[in-house]
Amino acid sequence: MKTIKYSDIVVRLNQNLIEVKSDIKDDEEFSGINSLLNAQKEDISFFSNIKYVDNLKICKAKACLINSNYIKYLPDNCKSIIVKDPYLAFACLTELFNILTIKSNGIISEYVNLNKKCKIHENVQIDSFTNIGPNTEIFNDVIIGSNVNIGPDVVINNNSIIHNNVTISNCIIEEGCEIKPGARIGSAGFGFEEKSKKKIIHIGNVIISKGSTIGSNTTIDRAVFDSTKIGAFSQIDNLVQIAHNVEIGNHAIIAAQVGIAGSTKIGNNIKIGGQSGLAGHLNIGNNVTIAGKSGVTKNIEDNKVVAGFPAKDINEWKRDIIKIGKLNDIRSK
Repeated sequence: MKTIKYSDIVVRLNQNLIEVKSDIKDDEEFSGINSLLNAQKEDISFFSNIKYVDNLKICKAKACLINSNYIKYLPDNCKSIIVKDPYLAFACLTELFNILTIKSNGIISEYVNLNKKCKIHENVQIDSFTNIGPNTEIFNDVIIGSNVNIGPDVVINNNSIIHNNVTISNCIIEEGCEIKPGARIGSAGFGFEEKSKKKIIHIGNVIISKGSTIGSNTTIDRAVFDSTKIGAFSQIDNLVQIAHNVEIGNHAIIAAQVGIAGSTKIGNNIKIGGQSGLAGHLNIGNNVTIAGKSGVTKNIEDNKVVAGFPAKDINEWKRDIIKIGKLNDIRSK
């Protein structure tokens, strides 16, 4: 069983700029990280939502990531690891405790087709029945699964993971990215002249910035001229459609079944709920939250929270819902 010393936990959190305060000794060891209810006596848990306070009170874990405001609820058996944002700290520690962390084995299967114009760097793993096309460069420690088609004109940087059945063309993937099974990246977008339906030839590409994850069966279309861009450390869920020339800032969180139409520009720290749709050629500011199933038809300023169709300020939307509810009550009487 793999155990982690408390000193290693502190190092990992400090690497992510998380300040830690605890009386736990550096050589204290932990066997895993788990939820409040499932944690055992050698585990670490985390508390980030007050509605789970009853679970905290009976937690069996040896220690808990917790904000200082809530340590009074900890049981005697559970020591505090005080951090400002316990959920963020939890996220940073999951990889540390994950003994199944994927690493390249450096083996290129004999059943891989490598084009003469591709370049493969050191310690790259490529599994069976994968095709690497022309003008493709794959850097160190990359893992590429089975039945993958990559190229032409693709660059995949260090420590990225491409899972099975992915198709990538006309794309630059920066270091530390993960592309989940079935994703389609870099194909031509949905562009044509409306009257004649004449297709527009796309000659741009896709750029996925470092540390980002693209979900299963998500599609990201190449730009007409320049680049469709996904910002650094973004998390794109499964079954998302991102059209040509879209630009998304850093630290985006986009849930499943979202559709973003062409040439829409989105700022940093965006959160988009599932099944939302964004019209084309919009400007969405920084720190914007779009509630699930919203339909965005207009620009949104920084720091706004919107909901509904057409999407509006969430407080206005809530008032409208209350009014509709009251009208329905009157009509039903």
